Amino acid sequence: MTPPPRPAPLYTIGYERASLDAVIAALRARGVATVLDVRELPLSRRAGFSKTPLSAGLAEAGIGYVHLKGLGTPKEGRVAAHLGRMDRFWTIVAEKMATPEAEHDLVRAAGIAAPAPACLLCFEAEPHVCHRLRVAEALTARFGFTVEHLHAAPPGGATSF
Repeated sequence: MTPPPRPAPLYTIGYERASLDAVIAALRARGVATVLDVRELPLSRRAGFSKTPLSAGLAEAGIGYVHLKGLGTPKEGRVAAHLGRMDRFWTIVAEKMATPEAEHDLVRAAGIAAPAPACLLCFEAEPHVCHRLRVAEALTARFGFTVEHLHAAPPGGATSF
């Protein structure tokens, strides 16, 4: 009996301190087919990272875009993180991940990511301070993904993995 096929690689990336071009370069280097935006509100003060321009920029690079609001951090979680209340932040993230909305979008993410490389996108450059780490862990535990955290180069810097 042959084992079931392993899903495609799953990546994560944060765009903090990076340009859209650097993020796209990091995604293309890994053959990412679809970006899974796991922000509750896909808005950004950083040029190119709000939903419409981000989707357009990715499409131009041949990369798909899907917004998964159900996997985003609620406002109170974002406030807690901003205030450095990380214990509270992680509690809020855990509560959100236990909702039917999160379950729906987690299954949806797995379905999109299994056949071709996908990347979870959020703001924070480092995954250990971002809720996308918990989303990636859930996808790994439930669906067998192997996760790699990407780093986009800051302006003028090199991309590192």
